[in-house]
Amino acid sequence: MQGGGSLGAYECGVYKALSKRDIKFDIVAGTSIGAVNAAIVAGSKNDNPEGDLEDFWLDVAERVTGSIISDNLRAVMSSWYAALYGNAKIFSPAWYTTPSLNYTPLGHFTSIRPPYMYDLAILKRTLERYVDFSKLNSNNVPRLIVTATDIKNSKAVLFDSMATNIDADHILACASYPFYGIGWTEKDGKFLWDGALLSNTPLREVIEASPKRDKKVYIVNLFPHVQEELPENMFDIWHRARDIMHTDKTDSNVRLSKAISGYLLLLREMHDILSNAPLDKELHERFTKIEPEYHKLADARGAIIDEITKIERREKVHFLFEDADFSLATIKNLIKQGEEDAEKVIVEKEKGKADDRN
Repeated sequence: MQGGGSLGAYECGVYKALSKRDIKFDIVAGTSIGAVNAAIVAGSKNDNPEGDLEDFWLDVAERVTGSIISDNLRAVMSSWYAALYGNAKIFSPAWYTTPSLNYTPLGHFTSIRPPYMYDLAILKRTLERYVDFSKLNSNNVPRLIVTATDIKNSKAVLFDSMATNIDADHILACASYPFYGIGWTEKDGKFLWDGALLSNTPLREVIEASPKRDKKVYIVNLFPHVQEELPENMFDIWHRARDIMHTDKTDSNVRLSKAISGYLLLLREMHDILSNAPLDKELHERFTKIEPEYHKLADARGAIIDEITKIERREKVHFLFEDADFSLATIKNLIKQGEEDAEKVIVEKEKGKADDRN
């Protein structure tokens, strides 16, 4: 699951559709708001991940605009409301948490104020209503993998429920997006920002964390690959550039994984031939010497991506701050759109398989 602010409601709709089809997951991964969604799915407090996920999104939705106004106007009004007042369930502006008679937002661009404009502390309280973090260490729930970025060394930081007792602060660290003025999170001795700064689709991190078992992968892409019309102004330019920076870029990961898998299959065949062939003493000793390295390599990189299914959000209206539109009408529309798009993709996939059999 990708990062994308309020667009994460689309992922909720996708997961609802997959759940209705009884599609189960061994691993759920995400970054930014995708990490929030993934945590709710893996650690659902009421043992109802699709229900808890939808309840979360309806809970954080703001009732500040009417549903009859245009999508663009609603997005403008809602995003400006979020910028000024925050979101009562996700983030609060620094000018409310650090009141001062001489306060000015410009102070955040100097050293006299905290170097952030919004605080995620209230998201921690919201998460604890929907996620039972103690469940994440159980074998009865999907494995959770979420990613953040280390500010000091620019490296990806991975939190894996198989190796880490993930708590709410880990999720906050993965969602600390600096370009929207959200402060970093200090966790486990590291200062962390949003994982989307390095990769908005953490497929590579999942493959590296789970290299042995073959994979059937579902990816939700919140930022459209294709936009036929050219941008008309600077806001449109920034919007399209943002889409390109954050859209799914895992095709190269998939190609590399398939190439490595092909090499490993070839090595496995050669190994089987040699292990059953009559070898003289010298060749047998050489084979015995390199065989542990072969097994080590096969175990470390033996996973194959058998199948990859992508569900991608399309948009009719382009708006730079659409990912800050938490209005109730928009959240409901995104959930519905995600559910419909996922169902369409699944039906087309099943039809393709039926055609192949025929």
